[in-house]
Amino acid sequence: MRDVRSAVSAVWKQESGRIVAGLTRMVRDVGLAEELAQDALVAALEQWPASGVPDNPGAWLTAIAKRRAIDHIRRARRQENRDEQLARDQRTDEPEQDDVLRLMFLSCHPVLPTDARAALTLRLLGGLTTAEIARAFLATEPRIAHRIAEAKRTLADSGAPFELPSGPEAAQRLSSVLEVVYLIFNEGYSATSGDDLIRPGLCQEALRLGRLLAELVPREAEVHGLVALMEIQASRSAARTGPSGEPVQLHEQDRAKWDQQLIRRGFASMLRAREAGGPPGPYLLQAAIAACHAQAHTADETDWAQIAALYAALSRLVPTPVVHLNRAVAVGRAEGPAAGLALVDALVADPLLRDYHLLPGVRGDLLLRLGRDHEARLEFERAAALARNDAERAFLLRRADAIIPGDQAVRTLGAAARDFLSRDDLDEATLRSYGQTLRRLRRSLGEGLPMASLTPDRIAEAFTAAWGGAAAKTWNRHRSTVRSFGAWAGMDDLAASLVRRAETGSPAPAIDPALVRALCDREDLSLRERTLWLLLHESAAPVSAVLALDVEHLDLANRRARVGRTWVRWRSRTAAALPRLVAGRSRGPVFLSDRRPGPARTPAEADLCPETGRRRLSYERAEYLFKQATGFTLRRLRPSGQSMGWRGPSTAGVE
Repeated sequence: MRDVRSAVSAVWKQESGRIVAGLTRMVRDVGLAEELAQDALVAALEQWPASGVPDNPGAWLTAIAKRRAIDHIRRARRQENRDEQLARDQRTDEPEQDDVLRLMFLSCHPVLPTDARAALTLRLLGGLTTAEIARAFLATEPRIAHRIAEAKRTLADSGAPFELPSGPEAAQRLSSVLEVVYLIFNEGYSATSGDDLIRPGLCQEALRLGRLLAELVPREAEVHGLVALMEIQASRSAARTGPSGEPVQLHEQDRAKWDQQLIRRGFASMLRAREAGGPPGPYLLQAAIAACHAQAHTADETDWAQIAALYAALSRLVPTPVVHLNRAVAVGRAEGPAAGLALVDALVADPLLRDYHLLPGVRGDLLLRLGRDHEARLEFERAAALARNDAERAFLLRRADAIIPGDQAVRTLGAAARDFLSRDDLDEATLRSYGQTLRRLRRSLGEGLPMASLTPDRIAEAFTAAWGGAAAKTWNRHRSTVRSFGAWAGMDDLAASLVRRAETGSPAPAIDPALVRALCDREDLSLRERTLWLLLHESAAPVSAVLALDVEHLDLANRRARVGRTWVRWRSRTAAALPRLVAGRSRGPVFLSDRRPGPARTPAEADLCPETGRRRLSYERAEYLFKQATGFTLRRLRPSGQSMGWRGPSTAGVE
C-alpha cells in the first residue's frame, strides 16, 4: 500500500502540470481544472492498490481526468449546437507542450502578486501539496491555501485568457515567468528566514521548471541563461554549508564538492543561449559570472577583473542597489578593499538597503581586510541583527566574536539609548515616540557603535535613509527625538545636519474617491492592503483604530466592529473584502504582518494571531506600503470633514 502511494505521489509530481494544463484548455477555468485533476488522483488512490500501478500511469491519470472534464462540459452545455463543438474539441487535440506553456504563463500572470504566482506555480506545475508549499516557505497551511484560492479567484475575475501571449506583451510575460522560477530557486538556495540556509526541495523544483521551460521555448536566450545560472549555482550546494549547517563563504569552499555534472549542464545551457542570439540579458550575464567562479580551480585563480566587468554590464541593464553591492564585492577583490569600500559607502544611504543585512556584512568584510577590526566587528554585529535566517545570523555573530574587541569601557549607542529610554520623567506617548526613532537609528547604525563615533553626518545619513520621504510633521518629530537624545548625552550638535521642515498650516486634502476606487480595484496589490485602504476610506476612522481591529470583534452581518469603547463601521465594498481577508481565522488581529516575528521580537499576546503566529500589522509598515503605492499618507484616505462610520468613545454606555 505504501509503495502504491509513493508511486502515485511520484507520478503526480511529474505529470500534474501537463494534466492540469490540458484540462484548463478544455474547461477554460484553472480552478476547475485542478479539481478535475484531483478527482483523477483520488481515483488512482482508490483503484491502484487493487489493480496495480498501470504501465503508463501518466496516461491513465490524464484519461480519467479528461473523462471527468467531458462529463462536466456535457452537463454545462445544454444547447444542441454545443455537442458539435464538443466533438470538434475532442478532434482538435492541440500539442500538449503548448498547454503546459500556457499554464506557466497563466500561473505567473502579472495580475497576481509575486508570492501568489510562486505558490500557484508550485501547486499547478510542481504538483506540490498545500502542506509541502507551506513547509517550503515557512508559512501556515491555511495561509498558503488561502493564497492559492485567492490567486485562482483573481485569475477568474480578471478573465485572464489561457493563451500564449504575443507581440510586445510576450517578452514582459516571459520575464514574469522567469522571475517566479528564479524566486523559487533563490528561496531554496539562500532561505530568507528559518533555521536552514538551503532548502534543496525548492532548488530542485525550480531547476525542473526551468529545464521544462527551456524545452518549451528553445529560442529564448534568457530562458537558457536562467537555467545555466541555476545549474551552476546549484552545483555548489554541497560545499555551501559546514557540518552544523553553518554557511561557508565562496572563497573557503571545498571545490572538490562542487557537482561537475551540474556545471557541465550549466555550460551547455550557456551555449544554447548564445546560439539563440541577441544581446546578453540579466540572467545570461549572471550565468557568465557564475561560470567564472566554476572555471577557477582555486579561489586564488578567480578572474575577479572579468567578474567586475560583467557586474558593470549587469548594473547598466539592472541598476538596482543589490546589483551595485555585488559589483562592489567584485571590485573589492579585483582592485582592493579600499576601492570596494568606496562603492559600498555610496550605497549606505539608499533606503532600499536600510534593512538589508548583506550591506553591513559586505562592509564588515572590506573593513576587516583593511585592518579596521573594530569597525568590522560593529558591522558584523549590525548585519546579524538584520539577518532573518538563523544560520546566517549565527555565522555573522561568529565573525564578530572572532575579532578581539578593543576597549570594553567604550559607551555604545545601544547602551546610551537604553539608558535614555529608561528615565522616569518620560510619559508613555513620549517614550513610544522616542523609542521608535532610536530603534530605527540603532538598526541603521548598529547597537555597538561607540558614542564617540556618532557624528552629525552619520546621523543625517541614517536619518535621511529612514525618513527622507516622510511628511514634514513626521520628519520634525523624529528630529526632535535626536535633539533631545543629543542634549541628554552631552552632544548638542547631534541634529546639526537635520534642517527642520516647514509644516503646512492646514491638513492635506483627502484623496479623490475615484482614485481610491481605482486603487482598490488593482489586482496586483494584495488583498490586505486593498481591504485596509477601503476600510479607512469608508469608515473615516483613525488609522490606529482600524489597525487595532480583532477578528473576534467583527460584526460582519451589521458591517461594524468594536475597538475598546469605539465603533468602526463600513460600507459595501469593505463588506465584500473583509470576509475574504479573515477567511479561516476566528481570533487575533484583522490585519497581519507578512511574516512571523523572530524569537527576540515577540509581541504582546494581544498583537499576535494564535492561528498563524504572525503579529499585528504596524502603523509604520502600513504607511510605508501606502506611500510606495501612491506617494500619500494613510490619513489622506479619510474623507475631509466626515465621520461616516466612525463612532468615538462612548460616554453614555451606548453606541
